[in-house]
Amino acid sequence: MRKRTVVAGLLALACALGSYTASRAAQLINGAGATFPYPLYSKWFDVYAKQDQDVKFNYQSIGSGGGIRMLTARTVDIGASDAPMSDQQLAAAPGKILHFPSVMGAVVIAYNLPGFSGKLKLDGPTIARIFMGKITKWNDPGIAALNTGASLPATDIVVAHRSDGSGTSYIFTDYLSKVSPEWSSTVGKSTAVKWPTGLGGKGNEGVTALVQQTPGSIGYVELIYALTNHIPFADLKNKDGNWVTASLDGVTAAAASAAANMPSDFRVSITDASGPTAYPISSFTYLLVYQQQNSRETGSQVKRFINWALHAGQQYAPPLNYAPLPAQVVELEGKQLDTIQLPAK
Repeated sequence: MRKRTVVAGLLALACALGSYTASRAAQLINGAGATFPYPLYSKWFDVYAKQDQDVKFNYQSIGSGGGIRMLTARTVDIGASDAPMSDQQLAAAPGKILHFPSVMGAVVIAYNLPGFSGKLKLDGPTIARIFMGKITKWNDPGIAALNTGASLPATDIVVAHRSDGSGTSYIFTDYLSKVSPEWSSTVGKSTAVKWPTGLGGKGNEGVTALVQQTPGSIGYVELIYALTNHIPFADLKNKDGNWVTASLDGVTAAAASAAANMPSDFRVSITDASGPTAYPISSFTYLLVYQQQNSRETGSQVKRFINWALHAGQQYAPPLNYAPLPAQVVELEGKQLDTIQLPAK
C-alpha cells in the first residue's frame, strides 16, 4: 500500500513538473506600438497563441512613437507603427529594421454635433482650416458650402487630437500636408506635431473618448474605433472630386497604385490617392523587426508569426473593418521575411 502511495505521489509530482516545464517553455514575444491596428492585433495574438501553445504575446498599445522607441532600444521583439520609420530613425537603430505591412485601414473624421441630422461632408482644405483653428463654428460658411441644405448649429468647434507620438497622427497630417499648402508649410507631417488648437487624448482610445464626451467636438480616429463606439464620421471628398464614405473597398482602391509600384523597403504613403472610389485617409500599418535577431528561439517564433499574419491572419481583418493586404504585397513580404537572420545554434 505504501509502495502504491509513493508511486502515485511520484506520478503526481512528475505531472506537476511536466505542466510547470510546459508552461515555462512557452516563448514570450513582447511587442509595443500602434493603437490604430490594436483591435486586429489583439485578435491575432489570441488566435495564434491558441493554435501554437509554445508562444505567448505581450503587446502594449502605446502609440507608434512609443513602439519605435522601444524597438530601437531592443526592449521589445516587435514594434508596430502606422508611420514608416524615417531615415533618421532607421540610422539611430543598432541594426537594420525591416518594415512589414500587416494590414490596411482608414482614419475617419469623427464628430459629436447635437442638433445635426444627416451625414456631414468635409473636404481636405476645410479639415485643415478646422484643425488650424481658423474655422471655429459649425455653421461657418466653409462647412455650410459643402453641406447644402443642412441645418448646421452655431456651436463652437472643439478639436480633439492625439497627445502622444502617433502613427494615426502621421497618416492624418500626411494627408493634410498633401491637400493644404498652408498646413504643409506651418504644421507639417509627423507622428507628433505642434497642434495649433484643441485638446489632446492618448491613443485612438483617448481621442474617441474626447469626441464622445465633448459636444461640438471633432477628431480623427481609426475606423474601428468610430464604428465600435457608434460615433458618426464625415464623408470626404477624394482626389477625383467624389464624395466617399470610409470603407474597406475605398481603402483597397487607395492601395491599388501603391501595390503595383511598392518600394523595396515598403515605406509608402497612400493618402490622397487617385481613383474614383479611393478613400483619401488610408494607410498601411507596419510590424517592425530587426533583420538580425538576437535570439534564435525568439527570432524563429517572430518569423512564424509574421508569416501566419500575412496569410491566415488576413481573414480576421474585414470583420474588424481593416482591409486585407493585396496579394502582390504579401508575395514581396514573403521574400523579405526570408532575409531575417537567426543566430547559430
